[in-house]
Amino acid sequence: MPDKFNAVRTSLLCGSALSLLFGASAFAQEAEATDVTVEEKSETATSDAPEGDVFSLDPITVRDRDPLGQDADRGASIYLSDAEVENARLGNARDLFEGISNVSVGGAIPLTQKIYVNGIDLINLTTQIDGALQNNRVFHHTSATVFDPGMLKFVRVDPGIAAADTGPNATAGAVILETVDAADVIEDGRNAAGTARLSYADNGSTFARSLVLATRGSGFEALGYARSTTGNPYEDGDGNRTQGTAADMQTGLLKFAYEGDQGDRIELSGQRIQDSERRNDKPNFGNWAPPRVMNLVPYDTTRSSYSLQYSNTQAGGLWDPQVVIGYSDAEVERRDRDFDGKSSTLSGKVQNTFHLDGGFLGGGSIVAGLDAYDKDSTFKAPTYTLKERGKNVGIFTQARFDPTDKWRISTGARYDWQDFTGVDGTKLSDSGGSYNLSATYFVIDTLSLRAGYSNVFGGYQIEDNYKFWRTDYTGFESSRGKNINLGVDWESGAFRVSGELFRTTIDNARVMRFDRRSNMNRHNSAEVRSQGFNLDAGYSWYNGSMRLTYTNANLKINGQNPGTYESQAFGFGTPIGQRVALQVQQYVPQWHAQFGATLDVAFDNDSTKICDTCSGLKGYTVVNVYGEYTPPTLPNLTLRLSVNNLFDQDYSDRATYGADYDTALIPLKEPGRTVVVEAVARF
Repeated sequence: MPDKFNAVRTSLLCGSALSLLFGASAFAQEAEATDVTVEEKSETATSDAPEGDVFSLDPITVRDRDPLGQDADRGASIYLSDAEVENARLGNARDLFEGISNVSVGGAIPLTQKIYVNGIDLINLTTQIDGALQNNRVFHHTSATVFDPGMLKFVRVDPGIAAADTGPNATAGAVILETVDAADVIEDGRNAAGTARLSYADNGSTFARSLVLATRGSGFEALGYARSTTGNPYEDGDGNRTQGTAADMQTGLLKFAYEGDQGDRIELSGQRIQDSERRNDKPNFGNWAPPRVMNLVPYDTTRSSYSLQYSNTQAGGLWDPQVVIGYSDAEVERRDRDFDGKSSTLSGKVQNTFHLDGGFLGGGSIVAGLDAYDKDSTFKAPTYTLKERGKNVGIFTQARFDPTDKWRISTGARYDWQDFTGVDGTKLSDSGGSYNLSATYFVIDTLSLRAGYSNVFGGYQIEDNYKFWRTDYTGFESSRGKNINLGVDWESGAFRVSGELFRTTIDNARVMRFDRRSNMNRHNSAEVRSQGFNLDAGYSWYNGSMRLTYTNANLKINGQNPGTYESQAFGFGTPIGQRVALQVQQYVPQWHAQFGATLDVAFDNDSTKICDTCSGLKGYTVVNVYGEYTPPTLPNLTLRLSVNNLFDQDYSDRATYGADYDTALIPLKEPGRTVVVEAVARF
């Protein structure tokens, strides 16, 4: 009966949302005309634009800002729209990706949020912030990829297939993040600007505040950003206080740049995120199942990322260089036991883009270069220190060209050499080639077909440093990823629709299990496979827009259906199953107001019933609504009221660990109904 009720309610909610969508469209078309439409505004809207600009849900606008956005290797890429980034500025990673069904974020609080792309764990994707490679693994009960959406201006996800110049070890794709620049905050004709934000959420009494200040002059730019979020544990949809979920996160970003008259640009950025609070002994668990009770213990977690970049904004022809030097680290300190786990990455890249003018390639470009990294992961206890280390050097080239008006082609290759050192001094070395090919064919101007394939050397993966104790490296091998994507895209005027089939396979994925007989952690390689399909549709009308995505992903580990333990505890992925995400927004100029709603639906997934105490993953339907108002007499001020989880659904996100267990533990649940008031002032 409950499943039928949920299905009916989902249908009604979807129907209501679509009715609202087209009803709002008709209302907007009858409204008196203004001098600028949403689409026209979105052409110039920036990540932190002034004077109450309306931010578009259409990701095409953002794709067009990417110099390579129309190339074949970007065909399957996910671009977050301006509205999606703007609406998440005082939120977290789940808020940022809530409208994208094939990017799942589980874990409820930033410390434990893990990101999965097409069901594959982010640790199998190359992740960069401002060009600096990031660490993806520290402690399996926390996340090493915590980031603050308030810092960001650009988010791109390459599911499965990543170009050779994206970076090394892109076994299952890439996630590319860029932070805001001074030019994203300051209007033309001005030399300084800023934005202040305040928000209060009644569930957990959570208070967030942020400030960004920017200035520029004589070619120099400077930007500073700071945010603090504090609060108490929130209540879930059943009204139960969720232990270990109090907010206490401090973040900061400093960014400096200089651009000369000839286009030479040097950019330096540094950011830091810190979370210090008493968390559950296993932070990504809600609690042990009664009568057991999980202890609260003090955790300090810190993530930092620094980047130095050189490029030339006026470059062209055969000389268009780029140089990036980056450093990132993630640290999880458990103070009650004096345990400290830290992973860090020093990375660098030098490349040049050769811009081609006509010829047999029909124009296009060839990128060639080399990159390197030095990764280490260290665990410190009061009486010992353990470390794993990996070094990698790679050379790469990627060609992008349009041989005819009908075709777009992108193909590339790279070769990597890797050295690995284990906690016991074991030394391993391996090397391997990677290659990719993507093609787009335009049947007609509005209809295109695309296909892509990549075969990627994944190398030796650095392990969770809280698992370093007594490690035996017998059987440890370098991994390899294979990805395929087949898609179709149609775009005509205000409508756009796309669909794709995907498959990702990772061979020799690292598994380290404790063997009680030998009292050692031993290695057994695993084969990880995720396959399925995605649908994405968008529609824009006068002063309004919507985006609808659907994912059906099937995850297998060694050919078997996994539960969340078998998939998440080892960094493989998560059994998403079926998920729908809908976003709708409408601007009403007469009222100087905007209204919007999001719908997140996950269907029951019984494939995780693989043990006596496994119940399968229960479906859920979550609705969020908001309205915001910009007073005509105060055009730089925006007031916003949101109601998240409107119907007080009691649930754990589909990507949260342990949601498929009956009696072993209580999974970490998302907040129940939450009313949020927010004010944004631009000056």
